[in-house]
Amino acid sequence: MANVPLVVIRGAGDLASGVAYRLFLAGYPIVMTELECPTFVRRMVCFGNAMYESPFTVEGITARKIDIHSALWLAVQEREIPIVLDAEQSWRDLSPQVIVDARMAKHNIDTSYEDAPLVIALGPGFEAGQDCHAVIETNRGHYLGRVIWRGCAEPNTGTPGAVMGHTQGRVLRAPKDGFVSSVVNIGDWLEANELIAMIDDVEIRAPFDGRLRGIIHPSVHVVKGMKIGDLDPRGIREHCFTISDKSLAIGGGVLMAVLQSGILPYRHFIGRFNDATG
Repeated sequence: MANVPLVVIRGAGDLASGVAYRLFLAGYPIVMTELECPTFVRRMVCFGNAMYESPFTVEGITARKIDIHSALWLAVQEREIPIVLDAEQSWRDLSPQVIVDARMAKHNIDTSYEDAPLVIALGPGFEAGQDCHAVIETNRGHYLGRVIWRGCAEPNTGTPGAVMGHTQGRVLRAPKDGFVSSVVNIGDWLEANELIAMIDDVEIRAPFDGRLRGIIHPSVHVVKGMKIGDLDPRGIREHCFTISDKSLAIGGGVLMAVLQSGILPYRHFIGRFNDATG
């Protein structure tokens, strides 16, 4: 399809989904790529959850697992977000105008400045002007969501941002290798020391009072120390099912970079989602 400003977003986790949400509502056709068994934990706000449950809807926008050959048709004609397996970089056949590396690997796996007319990367591990055209700051704080046209984002701190004084404790990690069997649901309120999940006979309990924002899919084989869940001390249930402020800020940065580059929305989509809250 000629003159379609297609955006391919590599990764479909929570930050990538914030990017997709902003661009989709602004009028850009989106295709997202994901692993066969994604390891994100905030599944209720990840378009990539369609790899497990297809179709899957986040804030009124539907994502669907589909073959790469039907992806552009779904994005343009059906106005949904196709989720395709990122195998052998088959997305290249779509000739996107924009590539966004939103895999949050904290280093450059295989992204090149020459992948598309505009290549954007999220967070540390990339240098704008060398690996890509622009980098978006992902570290919480004053510079979150800013577009960097020369240089790098702030380095990876290795520590989650503080929420009501909680940092590392917000992230639930696997005490051993195996499969996570949850005994509660995403969105449930938990008291300190309440049982959340099991890996075989090993218990995973809440380190403080909070609401379960996410937990890894039970089909994922985890290894000791791997992130498997997210506990939010703020306790607002709606936050478990809506895209976060951080993800939306990053998405706004990507949208700004796209517009600054002169790549305009698809004219047939403009005005189609005026009732959205994005």
